[in-house]
Amino acid sequence: MAFDIDMIKKVYAEMPAKVDNARKVLGRPLTLSEKILFAHLHLDQPIANFERGNSYVDFAPDRVAMQDATAQMALLQFMQAGRKQAAVPSTVHCDHLITAKNEAKKDLEVANAESKEVYDFLASVSNKYGIGFWKPGAGIIHQVVLENYAFPGGMMIGTDSHTVNAGGLGMIAVGVGGADACDVMAGLPWELKWPKLIGVKLTGKLSGWTAPKDVILKVAGILTVKGGTGAIVEYFGKGAVAMSCTGKGTICNMGAEIGATTSTFGYDDSMSRYLKATGREEVANLADGVKAYLNADAEVYESPEKYFDQVIEINLSELEPHLNGPFTPDLATPISKMKEAAAANGWPTKVEVGLIGSCTNSSYEDISRAVSLARQAAEKGLTPKAQYTITPGSEQVRYTIERDGFLEVFDKIGATVFANACGPCIGMWDRVGAEKQERNTIVHSFNRNFAKRADGNPNTMAFVASPELVTALAIAGDLTFNPLTDTLTNDKGEQVKLDEPTGMELPPRGFAVEDAGYQAPAEDGSSVNVKVDPVSKRLQLLDPFAAWEGTDLKGLKLLIKAKGKCTTDHISMAGPWLKFRGHLDNISNNMLIGAVNFFNEKTDNVKNQLTGEYGPVPATQRVYKAAGIGSIVVGDENYGEGSSREHAAMEPRHLGVRAILVKSFARIHETNLKKQGMLALTFNNKADYDKIQEDDVINIEGLTSFAPETPLTIVLQHKDGSEDKIVVNHTYNAQQIEWFKAGGALNIIRKQVAG
Repeated sequence: MAFDIDMIKKVYAEMPAKVDNARKVLGRPLTLSEKILFAHLHLDQPIANFERGNSYVDFAPDRVAMQDATAQMALLQFMQAGRKQAAVPSTVHCDHLITAKNEAKKDLEVANAESKEVYDFLASVSNKYGIGFWKPGAGIIHQVVLENYAFPGGMMIGTDSHTVNAGGLGMIAVGVGGADACDVMAGLPWELKWPKLIGVKLTGKLSGWTAPKDVILKVAGILTVKGGTGAIVEYFGKGAVAMSCTGKGTICNMGAEIGATTSTFGYDDSMSRYLKATGREEVANLADGVKAYLNADAEVYESPEKYFDQVIEINLSELEPHLNGPFTPDLATPISKMKEAAAANGWPTKVEVGLIGSCTNSSYEDISRAVSLARQAAEKGLTPKAQYTITPGSEQVRYTIERDGFLEVFDKIGATVFANACGPCIGMWDRVGAEKQERNTIVHSFNRNFAKRADGNPNTMAFVASPELVTALAIAGDLTFNPLTDTLTNDKGEQVKLDEPTGMELPPRGFAVEDAGYQAPAEDGSSVNVKVDPVSKRLQLLDPFAAWEGTDLKGLKLLIKAKGKCTTDHISMAGPWLKFRGHLDNISNNMLIGAVNFFNEKTDNVKNQLTGEYGPVPATQRVYKAAGIGSIVVGDENYGEGSSREHAAMEPRHLGVRAILVKSFARIHETNLKKQGMLALTFNNKADYDKIQEDDVINIEGLTSFAPETPLTIVLQHKDGSEDKIVVNHTYNAQQIEWFKAGGALNIIRKQVAG
């Protein structure tokens, strides 16, 4: 069944004229990304030759998707907007609150009991406001979106950084904070800085042990975790066309790990096949009718250097399987070099656990290639040396692979099948022994591998690879095993070699499912009551943030000067904290507890300037808040890298932090700070980071004349009586300055909808 078919028909009917007009205005051929962007300009946005990386532009996305952890705050905000129904098709997916511990059925039962209050809240809010609801166990948001909602040439936003997965079906799909989702569901335009464009030309063809995953692992190694910031990555070439739709999705999914706004591919036969296989032949037929508009103009791919800001070329025929990590997804090592790299860095080479699946690699094709190796292991007398787990991406995939006998094969080698949920990928893994914090190595087919990410152990070294390579390394139990060249000893003492993995792009007998887990909303939800217990520990209705006082900010205390990598995991940890995503005050007790204090190299240990004592970051900030004193957080490069979680912006706002001053921001986090009425500032001279002292009292000057492209001044009052004045920059436009003055974008939305 194709959801929202009337909306899709409208997009395709209007697209040709919009794209033709844009081509006329620009006077040149257009990339695919530009075609989709111009086709989704908001009605009130005049068309122009927008400046890449500089022009703020208003868009009208086709749909919104939210996962249960971020949906709570997004919908709590939307409830304040005053609308009777979501203005665009929207969905909620319950995938984040299920802990992987035993196996799927038991873990799901526990989650349904522990999080009943949250699930009931999300179901009732969805029912009231016309939002589709996918129940716990239905699957991971990005896989479910790819199977049911994504369509070539569309634009969507989602409250998860890996929303970009839908680029595998030719969308412009962007991860955002809940406030952005609230805007779009309220019928307001969505603002985005017009992206830069990176073109990746894929030549040759994947074969043998090399998988689509290796393409993005290679790209991450080239661009690093911030190389894609502010850009759309557009893949093209014969190598792209030869790849499966779900393989394209894997590549787009991990575009979040290079900071890219999103990634996408042009419409081709693989997408048509996937649409038809997932019950959307009507969408495929519609896309066939506008195929020229769902790909870049021919001149673009003939001379890509003329149309992209950067061009990368990768020959898939020469690409080697990669392992990326540990602790960062851009540390790329070809499998042939891993023995050398592990020895040089002292990485533990014994693989304790191999984990496949997740939103990144849980397609039928992924599982079929992995199961071909599991079948070999059983046939060749090999017993996996590491634990081995599978996380299906959706109930449709899980049901189909069970029907086709895959789960039986996995069971023969002792594998554990977790629930159709995020699980270990986001830290929802109750791993036995992790509390001992021993140095160890795991390999997985997920997307992120920051410290503590999977199991909470800072000493777990996680390496990212394709499902087939993960499976091979789990069988071998050795990080340095190269399945292309090495042999293994079987139970008879014989040396055996694993054959190249084989798989099927789509199930030969078609997909099947008994209950996909979808719950449609009421046609009229006006009588639906949404209740939140005032004493709940999981849910808390929001109060509006206070508006700006109208003066410069004086007497701010330095809360923390964070050193090095400070991702959203460091600012607002997931794992066990996910249970508080709907309760702003309770989850604020994890604010910045993972950030490293520059002055003592410790986490969650900062100086309270009022008492002179050291203590936890949240507790220290609560003391400042109680005393009516604002504070400032100072950070390093790419601050806020990682997840889209807006809690990393809302928690400091709630506890009284007034500004975040860093060397550079990750895109989503900077936007989230602005939406919540925070000051997001960057050093004009990055060396000024070194001038920040532990006991500084800080003034921010120039706010009474706050204007776009006009720097502000910060005065650092040091304990010895001396002062430093430094220039700080910002990227606020006129509208965003109004968010700051109003105390947050939601305060303005409420007035607009009411008006």
